[in-house]
Amino acid sequence: MALFGLHDHNLIALDKAFPETKFNARGNRLKLTGPAEEVETASLVIEGMLELLDRKSKVAEGDVNTLVNLKSGESTASRPKYRDLDETGDTIIHTHNGEAISAKTPGQREIVQSSIKNDIVFAIGPAGTGKTYTSVALAVRALKNRKVRKIILARPAVEAGENLGFLPGDLKEKIDPYLRPLYDALEDMIDRDRLDLNLTKNVIEIAPLAYMRGRTLNNAFVILDEAQNATNTQMKMFLTRIGFNSRAIITGDITQTDLPRRQHSGLISIQKILQDIEGIDFVYLGEEDVVRHKLVRDIIKAYEKFEDKEK
Repeated sequence: MALFGLHDHNLIALDKAFPETKFNARGNRLKLTGPAEEVETASLVIEGMLELLDRKSKVAEGDVNTLVNLKSGESTASRPKYRDLDETGDTIIHTHNGEAISAKTPGQREIVQSSIKNDIVFAIGPAGTGKTYTSVALAVRALKNRKVRKIILARPAVEAGENLGFLPGDLKEKIDPYLRPLYDALEDMIDRDRLDLNLTKNVIEIAPLAYMRGRTLNNAFVILDEAQNATNTQMKMFLTRIGFNSRAIITGDITQTDLPRRQHSGLISIQKILQDIEGIDFVYLGEEDVVRHKLVRDIIKAYEKFEDKEK
C-alpha cells in the first residue's frame, strides 16, 4: 500500500500515464506488459517510486505524476543532465518532522546547482514549478549550516496599491496576506516555536520589497519572490542592497505581471541587462517542472497556445 497508494491510486495513475501497458500486481510482484519503449519508461518510473519509498514512508500520487514527467524524456532533452538526487546530495533539508525536501524536477535541480555556483540566481517560470519553495529550502539550509546569519524574504505588494487602505487592520495586517506564501513555506520546514523565535529576533525577516530601500544586506540569504511585479527601479534597488557574504535568489513568472500597463517589469528587463555577468545565472523552468495538480500543466499549455495565436 505504501508504494501503490490507498485503493491503488498510484497504480491507477500509472495506468492512465501508460495506456498501452498493462500493470498486473500480485503480492510483491508487478508484471508489465506492453510496447517495449513504454514498458521501459514505466519501469524507470517504478524504480523512482521505490527510491522515494526508501526516503519516506509513502509515495503520493503527485510524486508519481512528477516521476512520469521526469522519465518521459520529452522535457529533459534540452536540460543539463545532473546525476540522481541521492548521488548529488540534492535532498536540500529535512523538515522538523524528518521528511526530506528535495529538488523534484530538472528545473528545481538547476536552481540548487546554480545557487551553489553563483551569488545571484534568477529562477523564472510558471506557477506551480516550486521556484519559491525550493529557494526557501535553500535559504533555510544555509541558515541551519551557519553559512549566513539571517534570511530575508521580500515580495512586492503590487496588488495593494490604492486598495491597501480599504483592507482592515494596521499596516502589518494589511500587508501580511501578500507575504502569506512565504510564511507557508517556512512553516513546512521549521517548527512553529523556532520559527516564531527567529521571526521575533529578525533572524528570519519577511517584508514588502519597499522596506528594502536604504539597507545593506550582509551575511544573508535573500529571496525576492514574485519579482515580475517589481519595476525596473525596484529591481535595481533590490539588487544593489546585496552585501558581503550574501546570496540572492529572485523568482517570478514573466507571463503574470500585475503591474499597471505604463510600468515595465524589472524581471523582464533584467534578463538583457545582466545576462553576461559572472556570478549571476538565469534558470528557466517550464511546464514540465509543474508539481501541482496535473491540470495546472494543462492550463499553462492552453494559455501558451492562446497567447501564441494572439501574437
